[in-house]
Amino acid sequence: MTVTQDLSFVSMISNASVLVQLVMLLLALVSAMSWTYIFRKMFAIRNATAQTTEFESAFWSGANLNTLYEEATSSRRQRSGQSGALERIFEAGMEEYRKARLTFAGKENKDNSALLDGARRAMRAAYQREMDALESHLAFLASVGSVSPYIGLFGTVWGIMNAFRGLSNVQQATLASVAPGIAEALVATAIGLFAAIPAVVAYNRYSHDIDRLAIRFESFIEEFSNILNRQAR
Repeated sequence: MTVTQDLSFVSMISNASVLVQLVMLLLALVSAMSWTYIFRKMFAIRNATAQTTEFESAFWSGANLNTLYEEATSSRRQRSGQSGALERIFEAGMEEYRKARLTFAGKENKDNSALLDGARRAMRAAYQREMDALESHLAFLASVGSVSPYIGLFGTVWGIMNAFRGLSNVQQATLASVAPGIAEALVATAIGLFAAIPAVVAYNRYSHDIDRLAIRFESFIEEFSNILNRQAR
């Protein structure tokens, strides 16, 4: 009965050495931050996917590009900049295209390639900004997934070393005397795995979802560039 009490989860943490307790505290903080980013990224990707689908439906419904641009800009102002990523890419390209059209207005030998290059560069710049926002904190999840088990293992190795050092003062070493120290040390590895596994799963899932959004963004840029090319002729 005494062994069961000594090997309870709370007692193992409280009886661990100071260094092992610091390792456990570090892993607990990392795990809390990881779960915060997991949920924030989940909602961000879900909103980005829904907004992309909504804008694609509006764009391919045959609406006038100028009308769609005016609606997008006015909607963004009303929502304090909370428009979708694909909508912002469209705005950047359309705004640059309209500025170039005004610049070349009235010129007989206007350069259509200059019109399209400016719009394409604006869309690529907007695309990079959107991808940076979507990929934020993914590196942290990857680091947690790869490093946390080793941090936990460090705490475990240190705890086991202390457990075996304590045996030097015991006349007769038994399993009952060494088990509590080893069990306390293994808690660090368990906490490290608890922090690492969700981070790895979330990182792989979110990387896949972001890659799919990136493909949709790039396809839209190419298709929209073709539309602008036809209009510029």
